Parts: sequence; C-alpha cells; structure tokens
Amino acid sequence: MRRILRVALAIALATGSSLAASKLHTVSFGPWTSVSTYVGIGRNKPVMVKIRALYVDGKLKEHTTAAAHQVTDRVFVVRRVFRINDSLPGEKDLRWQWEHGGWLLVDGASGRVSVLNLPQFHPRYSAAAWYRDYVAYCGLADNERRVYAIVAQIGRRKAVFRKVLENVTFDDSSEAACSPPLWERDPARVVFETHGQKLTFTVHDRSLDVSLQEDEEDD
Repeated sequence: MRRILRVALAIALATGSSLAASKLHTVSFGPWTSVSTYVGIGRNKPVMVKIRALYVDGKLKEHTTAAAHQVTDRVFVVRRVFRINDSLPGEKDLRWQWEHGGWLLVDGASGRVSVLNLPQFHPRYSAAAWYRDYVAYCGLADNERRVYAIVAQIGRRKAVFRKVLENVTFDDSSEAACSPPLWERDPARVVFETHGQKLTFTVHDRSLDVSLQEDEEDD
C-alpha cells in the first residue's frame, strides 16, 4: 500500500511540475505617458520622454521607453527607464527624477525579464540600432572621453566588434555619442558614420540562439 501511495505521489508531483512549466504568461504594455528628464551640462536641460509600463501576468515589472525590438517570436528587447530619488540630505520632500536605463530582454513564454549587460553602453548617450540579435551603438570609455564603435550580440559577454573612433571627442553638452548606426542586409553589415568617418562591420555568423544566460566563453 505504501509503495502504491509513493508511486501515486510521484506521478502527482510530476504532473504538477509539468503543468507549472507549461503555464502561459501574458506580457503587455500600459498606455503611453510623457515625463521629463534632464540632459546637458549640469543636467539642467529638460527633455520630454514618452514611457509606458511593462506588465507580466498583470503585475508591473518595469517602465520602458521607445519601441520594442522583436528578436524571435517569443523574445524581444526594450529600453528601460526608472525613477531615482534626487533629494539632497536634509530635504524633507522627496524629489523623484526619471533616468534612462539599459536594455531589457523579455521572454514572452517564460515571463522572465532580465537586464542586458551591453559592453560600454552609456544609458544617456548611446543610441542603439538592433538587427536580429545584434545591436550596434557608440560606447564610451570610463572617462566618457574616448568613443568606440561597438557591435554586441545577445548571449555574449564581450563585444563581437569594437574599434576606437579616432578624432571623435565627447562632452556632456552632446545629446549622443554619435548618430544611430545603419544596418544593411545581404550581406548583414552595419555602418558607423560620424565626424566624417565611415566604418563598416560585416556580420559573418548569422546563427540565432537567443538565451537568457550569458555565454561563458571568451570570444
């Protein structure tokens, strides 16, 4: 009798796990609304930004801005925004300020939302252009002076392409490190063009294996 009960319990647990694994999730966006953020030297130039909430199964997960990029039929990426407390010590009233964040990877099947760690991507000054699971943008060095042309791929730690843009300088008065790069198809390549320089990178491996886990291999 005990053996029969153990077998029945094992079957029930396996069935329950299977049902939980196959549970469908609903990913949706809320309505657009406008908020202000600040750019420029001293962060004193207000700019209006349209944002909307990201929900998973009706629960608020993040706030986002700009259009999402569909990578596969179940995975997409979208730009994150968040509120930060800008109050000084001793101020009684909280002063909330909206800031641009990085990019989010959203799996519509599992309902998982994770942050993409893009190498040298600057939340305020890097304008990203997506194609398939690749993203091209101008990244900044830690001192925010040297500018890099970067191509990154979802699932890889390191950039698949990175090159210093010579004679390109950056300061806080700029709204972006460079204009968004332009993608082309057949062959798949991206063109960086800024300050009279034109740089083209061709993607040789177009295999698509989107995973929420980072690739541990060094490229």
